[in-house]
Amino acid sequence: MATLPVYNLQREEVGSIEVSDDIFGAEVKKHLFYEVVKWQQAKRRAGTACTKGRSQVSGGGRKPYKQKGTGRARQGSSRAPNHVGGGTVHGPKPRSYEYRLNKKVKKGALRCALSLRSVQGRLVVVQDLDLGAAKTKRAAEVFGQLAEGNALVLDAGNRSLELSVRNLPKVKYLHVDGINVFDVLKYRTLVLTEPMVRRLEGALAK
Repeated sequence: MATLPVYNLQREEVGSIEVSDDIFGAEVKKHLFYEVVKWQQAKRRAGTACTKGRSQVSGGGRKPYKQKGTGRARQGSSRAPNHVGGGTVHGPKPRSYEYRLNKKVKKGALRCALSLRSVQGRLVVVQDLDLGAAKTKRAAEVFGQLAEGNALVLDAGNRSLELSVRNLPKVKYLHVDGINVFDVLKYRTLVLTEPMVRRLEGALAK
């Protein structure tokens, strides 16, 4: 079992916690990061790009000019794809970019991301995240000390904390059940409490 220090909100060490090597000390397989982040980004794509084919473009019902005698190539419609203002051939249509990814891969990538932050010393376990009233200034001070102002904060049902950090550009509050590889890698430091550590160990156990 690996051991991580536990801090208070002033970044003073006040204890330690034993954590599972399978979750916080796993081998870091970076190819899993690519697979899972690509999957996440694909799910987030709007897929709303749309173009009109020649049958959908208004106008062009009349033959542009007579068939013969002009010396030009014959044309049946001014809305054909070879004309300016004409339809598009094989253009994009609204669709979903989402695809399936094995649960084993997703869990493995999360374990690797948590292990990477642990190895880097950027996984900060705190006693509690009770800031009192919802104050952005107070949150900025706390996370400036805990994580140099750049952090992903995991907790469960802490509305006051959520309101306190939502205007901080480099701090994000996330419910622990919504933890994902993209956000863990995006933010410099991962901040969470001991109960959240135990919750992750239960969710990501092999």
